[in-house]
Amino acid sequence: MKRILALVILTCLAGSLTGQNKKGTNMLLFISPYSPKMNNQTISVYYFNARTGEATYKTQIKGIVNPSYMVISPDKRFLYSVNENSKGTISSFSLNLNIGELVLLNSVPSGGNGPTYITIDKYGKYVFCANYGSGNVGAIKINEDGSLSNNLQVLNHEAKRNSTGRQQGPHAHATVFSPEGKYLMSPDLGADKVYIYRYDMMKDSDPLEPADPPFVDVNPGSGPRHIDFHPDGKYAYVIHEMTGMISVWDYKDGKLAEKQNITMLPEGYTGRIGAADNHVSPDGKFLYASNRGDVNEIVIYKINKDGTLILAGRQSTMGIGPRNFVIDPSGSFLLVGNNSSNDVSIFKINKKSGLLTPIEKKIEIGEPGCLKFVEI
Repeated sequence: MKRILALVILTCLAGSLTGQNKKGTNMLLFISPYSPKMNNQTISVYYFNARTGEATYKTQIKGIVNPSYMVISPDKRFLYSVNENSKGTISSFSLNLNIGELVLLNSVPSGGNGPTYITIDKYGKYVFCANYGSGNVGAIKINEDGSLSNNLQVLNHEAKRNSTGRQQGPHAHATVFSPEGKYLMSPDLGADKVYIYRYDMMKDSDPLEPADPPFVDVNPGSGPRHIDFHPDGKYAYVIHEMTGMISVWDYKDGKLAEKQNITMLPEGYTGRIGAADNHVSPDGKFLYASNRGDVNEIVIYKINKDGTLILAGRQSTMGIGPRNFVIDPSGSFLLVGNNSSNDVSIFKINKKSGLLTPIEKKIEIGEPGCLKFVEI
C-alpha cells in the first residue's frame, strides 16, 4: 500500500514539475558501462531533450562493479543493476528524479555468475536476472524500501549435448516479460532455446515455474540473445548473436510460434558477426537491430501487418561495438552505445520511413554498455 501511494504522489509531482513542457520531451538518460576489466565503475546521468536530441551531463555514482545492464522501477523511485562478474550480484539504488541522484541501498547475490540482464515486474515486487556465466535465471524479491531481499529463486538451464564452442553450456542472456506480464522469456545463447516461465506475483517466494511448453527451440548454432515484443502484444522478435538472424514469432498466452527468419547481414558479407540488441519502435512500425563484429550498424526493418519484417535500411553506428541501444519514449531519437569506441551516437528517427539521421554531437563516455530513459 505504501508503494502504491508513493507512486500516486510521485505521478502528481512529476505532472506539476513538467506541466509547462510538452509530454515526453524532458527525460533523464542513465548510461552504465560494460567493463570486464573494471576500467569504468560508474553509472552516469544526463538530461535529455527529446525535441532537440541534446544530452547534458548531470551527475554520476562511482564504485559500482561492472553495472552492465539496468532497469528502473515502475514508480521511478529505484534503479537496479547487475554486477557482471564472477561473483554475480545485483545492486539496488534509490533515485531522486529532481536531480538524477542515485544512492546505493544494497547488493545481493544474483544466483549465479556473470549476470548480464535484469528486468522488473510491472508491480515492482520482484527483479529477474539472467546469469550468463552459470546459465540460469534468478528471481529476487524487493523489500518495501526498494532494497533487495535475500529471497532468491534460481532456475537452471541446460545446453544440448555435444555442443561446442560458446554452446558447451547454457548461457541465459535476457529476462523479458510478455506484454500482459504473466510470462517471463529467457533467450539462452548456449542452449539455443527461449525458456518460458509462468509468473505468479501473488507468491511471496518462488514466483516462477516452467510454462507449458517450458521452452521453444531455435535453429542450431543461432545463439539467441534478446527478445522484444510488438506493442500490440501479438508478435515477438528474437535476435541471434551468432548467426545475425532475426526470428519472428506469433505470441499468445505464453506460447511462441515461429513464422519468419530474416538475416541482418549485407549480401555477400563474410566478416565477423556479433548481433547484439533489438527494439520495436513505440508506434510498432519498425524494428531496429544492432550488429557489432566488422559491420557496426543498425539494421532497420519495416513491420508488416502480420508482424513479419521487410528490410528498410542500414545505418552505421558511427562507432565500434554497438552493444546496446535505446529509443526514447516519444519515438523521436535512437541512441547507440558504442562500447569499443567509448561514445554514444544520437540519431533522429524519421517516423515515416524509419530511417536514421545522425546528430552531429556524440556523448563521449567510457565503455557504454546500457542506456535507459526515464521521463520527468
